[in-house]
Amino acid sequence: MTLVDTHTHLYLPEFSQDIEAVVARAVDLGIEAFYLPAIDSETTQAMHALKRRFPERMHLMMGLHPTSVQENYADELDHVHDQLSHGSFCAVGEIGIDLYWEQSTLPWQQEAFAQQILWAQEFELPIVIHCRNSFDEIFEVLAAVKGPLPKGIFHCFSGTLEQAQHIIDLGLSLGIGGVATFKNGKIDQFLSQIPLKHLVLETDSPYLAPTPFRGKRNESAYLYHVAERVAQIYDCPLAQVAEVTTANAHTIFKS
Repeated sequence: MTLVDTHTHLYLPEFSQDIEAVVARAVDLGIEAFYLPAIDSETTQAMHALKRRFPERMHLMMGLHPTSVQENYADELDHVHDQLSHGSFCAVGEIGIDLYWEQSTLPWQQEAFAQQILWAQEFELPIVIHCRNSFDEIFEVLAAVKGPLPKGIFHCFSGTLEQAQHIIDLGLSLGIGGVATFKNGKIDQFLSQIPLKHLVLETDSPYLAPTPFRGKRNESAYLYHVAERVAQIYDCPLAQVAEVTTANAHTIFKS
């Protein structure tokens, strides 16, 4: 049985002291690949360093995280495009809109999001979308995209069944992580109405640790607990969840 962590920030300082053990624990549980979303230019070198350390297991994305969209966002976008032009990446991400932390930057976030979707089209890469308190704003940007919308993942999905269906209708997959294990996560109440073929699994390490580790540092090994919870929700074997979601991930990332 193999699993894929489609969203994990293993290059962050939280893992600097024990990254070998963190990766080993995940691999021991059958987690074969780790997809690393970008944040901004300050973390780019750490991502590349981790890729050099585990070249077969780490897969890098490139993008500007919406919470990093500040006054210098034009320079940050130049960095993203330069990286995409000269490097090898599996996706443009994580990109999107976050109105939880800051609402005044919405126009900049919208511009950065739209521009990076254009680059995903240009480089023929999938997109990985960050959405927090911003479903309507993200749907508005996606609706304005000219030409085919890239495939991709709506990372850390925590919306409604109606919103999930709209995302699927756009040709995007749902990233399911620790929220599915929370008592107040709500998505467990309707998730089984969505075919497994539309789901991928993720941890968002070091954030959003699943139950029973909620509130602690998340790590990729905990993806196993997410997979177990999804199997419970769908009332199906864990091996089936692993097989389908892993295949979905490989299809999206063309790996």
